[in-house]
Amino acid sequence: MDRQHEAPRIVVGIDGSPSSQAALRWAVRYAGLVSGRVEAVAAWDLPGAASWSAPAVDATFDEEEAERRLVEEVHTVLGEDGASSVHQRLVRGNPVDVLVDAATGADMLVVGSRGRGGFSRALLGSVSQQTALHAPCPITIVRADDPPADPPGHACTPAATTERTEWSP
Repeated sequence: MDRQHEAPRIVVGIDGSPSSQAALRWAVRYAGLVSGRVEAVAAWDLPGAASWSAPAVDATFDEEEAERRLVEEVHTVLGEDGASSVHQRLVRGNPVDVLVDAATGADMLVVGSRGRGGFSRALLGSVSQQTALHAPCPITIVRADDPPADPPGHACTPAATTERTEWSP
């Protein structure tokens, strides 16, 4: 199919944090404005899996339970009607790598400003900062305390949308 005739694809990263829930709501509202489709992506990885330590084993991790929680979170945030329009994916890997890969070919990547990390006074979390640097498409970073986006049919002014451009001095 010709790319010009496809519905815009909006990828949103979710991790259960308040800002990722706000990002999910923002992505769905934006998709409504541009007649787009939303793909909610959650990443999981075993602690230490990418390091030189002994092989990581997390006997308590249950991928099926994680998928169930992902579906439940989307339903909780959007309700039954809203959730039915969102494609959900749980992907193993580093969250930055997973989101950047998922955003390849997308029209927009949406992430929350702060995830579940430990530096609560930082303006940006490490995942949102790194995805902003490496995203292959425009990215919107949504804070949990941002006012909700305008409803469909009204102007939409994203809080922090950046488009990567090449620049040389």
